[in-house]
Formats: sequence, C-alpha cells, structure tokens
Amino acid sequence: MHTLRVLCACTLLCAASALPQAQKNYKDRAEYDIYDGVAKDFAANNFTKVLAGLDQWAQKYPTSEFQDNRQMLYVQAYYGSGQHAKALEAAEPLLAVEKTFDHPSERLKLLYSICVAVQYIAEPNDRQQQTAGEAARQLDAFDKAPAGMAPADWDKARAELRKTARSAQLFLALAPVVQKLKASDCAAAEAASRKAQQAFPDSAQAAWYLGSSTVCLAKGSPEKIPFAIYQIARAAALDPAKGMVDPKWQQTTVAPYLDKIYNQYHGDDAEGMKQLKALAVQSPTPPDTFTLKSKTQLLAEKEAEFESKHPEVALWMKIKAALAAPNGDDYFNSGLKDSALPKLNGVVVAAKPECRPAQLTLAIRTPDNPSLAPEVVLKLEKPLTGKLEKDAELKWEGVATAFTKDPFLLTVETEAAKLEGLKTSACAPTVSRKR
Repeated sequence: MHTLRVLCACTLLCAASALPQAQKNYKDRAEYDIYDGVAKDFAANNFTKVLAGLDQWAQKYPTSEFQDNRQMLYVQAYYGSGQHAKALEAAEPLLAVEKTFDHPSERLKLLYSICVAVQYIAEPNDRQQQTAGEAARQLDAFDKAPAGMAPADWDKARAELRKTARSAQLFLALAPVVQKLKASDCAAAEAASRKAQQAFPDSAQAAWYLGSSTVCLAKGSPEKIPFAIYQIARAAALDPAKGMVDPKWQQTTVAPYLDKIYNQYHGDDAEGMKQLKALAVQSPTPPDTFTLKSKTQLLAEKEAEFESKHPEVALWMKIKAALAAPNGDDYFNSGLKDSALPKLNGVVVAAKPECRPAQLTLAIRTPDNPSLAPEVVLKLEKPLTGKLEKDAELKWEGVATAFTKDPFLLTVETEAAKLEGLKTSACAPTVSRKR
C-alpha cells in the first residue's frame, strides 16, 4: 500500500502544476491568478479554500479551456475533504471522456478516487453504484504507467490498483445485501449474498454476509443454521490477505460472533470448532456430507444411547421428570395413581422395621441422583422373613398409590413375589430377660 499512497499523493499534489503544461490558454491574468491560488491551497491540503477557489473560477470563467481539469480538481477536493458523495457526482461527467485527460496519471487519480470514495457511502444509490462500477471496471483494466515511473514500481502500484478496483466491486456487490438486511428482507438479502459470493468466492465479507443473511432467514427455517455457521466460520478463518479484509475485523467482530452462535446451536466444542474452520476455508460451499448437530439433536442422541443401555433407569427418569414438573400432581392423579408400574431397579436405603420389614425405602440410581436420595417407598402386602441387607439392589414392580412432591416420594404397594434380588438373613435372636 505504500507505493500506492505515494503514487496517489504525488499525482494529487502535481495535478495543479500539470495544468500550465497543457496546450490550453488562460483567458486572462485573473484566471491564472485564481488557478494559482487553488494550486497553492491544494499543496497545503486546505480543501475548504480549494473548493471556494474552484467555485469562484467556475462562476467567472464557466467556459474556460481548463474546465475539465477544473472538474477533476473538484473531484479531488471533495474526496480530500471527505465529501465522498459529492466527489462521485463531480466525477461522473469525466468518467467517459477519455480525451479530457492530458496525462495518464489524471485518469488514474479519477478512477482511484471514485473506487475509494464510494466505499465511504453507507448506502450508495443506483447512480452512484453505476458510476463506481464503471470506474472499478476501468481501473481494473488500467495498464498505462504514469510518465517517469519505473516498471518495477508500476508493477507494484498496478497490483494495488487492481486490489482497490476489486475492493470497490466487492463493496458494490454487497451493497444490496446490506440494504436488504436493514429492511429485514431476509430472502432477498440471502439471494444477493449468494450472488456476491459467486462473484467473489474468496471474500471473507461475502461469506460473512451470506452467513448473516442466512441467520436472518433461519428465524423461520432453523434448519438453515448449520449453513449459516459454516459461512461465518469461513469468514473468520480465511486468510485476511486472500479474503480482502482487515484481520482486526475478523478478530473483533467475526470470531466472537462465531463463538456465540456456534455454542448456542451446537454447544462448547473446541475440537469441533477447529475442524469446522479447517473445512470452511476449503470451499465457499460446504460439502454434501457436512452436518452440524444442534444441542437438541445431540441430547436426543445421548438420551437414546442411554435408554438403549439402561432402559429401566431411563424409564424411571421420564416418570420422575413428569412427577416433578409443575403439573406433576395432575399427572399422578390422572395417569399414574392405581396403575401398575413396569419393572424398575432400586437400592434399599431403609427398611421398617429392620427385621421382617413391611416397608422398604428405595433410591433409584440415576445420573441426577448420585447421592442415592430416597425416592420410592414400597409397602409390602406381608412382611418379609428375616432381615434385608442395606444397600441391596432390587428389581421391583407394583401399583402406585400416593405421591408427595416435597419431599419427592412415590408410594407403591407390592408383594414379595414381585421383588427380584431379595437377599435376607436371619434376624438376631430375641434375648429374654429373667425376673
């Protein structure tokens, strides 16, 4: 960029001094004096005075032989003062007039100024886009080195000029996307961003806006989120030089948003994120085999796997969740009370009484009950014979008869024949006391 800045600064400051060399004549000394003042103000970068001088020149000498050169100075003055829309407006009549320019550098300045200026306009209108598009096309094709520039320097500058032209073309391709997103026209934004990416497949911004417009569209079509995340990952992972972006933008805007949307949809997965970025930089579009599962899908798969390995535990967890829900009492009274429960596993945490118990308190060993808190009371039709070992594991079934939510406790009536895994020992003999 240094060569380009030197080139543009040189041509800008030499613009006025080039005027007297042209085969044109001032009408009188007063016209020359106005021009001379403009040239001095240009050299001092005092664009406010430059514009005032140009206005005076145009009013007093509207048909000056230098009116096209004067128009060029308007372009540069508006550009230099940050009035980019006015710079485009002033440049429009010069864009198609090849013969106006006395030196190749003059046209180069014009094209470059237009291509840069348009990118400072948040929402360029159709006319501005047309002007900038033509300037970018001409700048991309510009191959005439300014007089006195060494071939090696021109080659470097030429590469930067083409880069500027492509940057302007990309900006113009993305302009309708920005406008449609602002209007919340998600479908139109997505269509425009796809078109932009087709024209600029290596652009990080094209990927960013395609991802953003797809996120917008996914509000009504959530299945589109994986594609959106892929595009945002591509915008974050592309080499900034190849992707034509400022790396700070990738680091401060794209990367944090990618982390946010990826974690919200898929969950924290550093290795998965790394693999996604590596895949996304390979192609603007994901391969047919690309998948990114949501938290809901991953949880469902995890639950299905758990249920296949531990069906009885999984069944109890569903029953418990329904009972613990805000409408748990209604669920119990309308669907579970006086109904036979399927066979379940439990761990004995208490027996009442300890010898020949008629009531057993069980805990169900589940991931959400690691401390084995009591959850089920089994009321036996007849007391057991002997003493039941504490922490014994049983398979049981019975009929639910009562439920309390706080503390959580389900009461079930059953009989010894419906208990599997019973292990009892003889009760300690009763010691009689002699009088």
